[in-house]
Amino acid sequence: MTKRTNKELLGKGLKLMAGSLVCMFAGPVVLHSAFKNQEHPLYIPILIIGLAIAAGAIILAFKGMRKITDAIF
Repeated sequence: MTKRTNKELLGKGLKLMAGSLVCMFAGPVVLHSAFKNQEHPLYIPILIIGLAIAAGAIILAFKGMRKITDAIF
């Protein structure tokens, strides 16, 4: 009996990877905006948000890759 690709799990993994892709672009944009406006009173909160988005991109990428490999193998 051969194992087949779990399409539902593969779809979830691809959705996580899509979310990671969005965060990969949004994180550096927010960080760049924070670093350009260091004199602004909201510098620290925007910097924290940018770092959280960047960390979220890494986490989503790892979770997405894990789900995709689980679906294939």
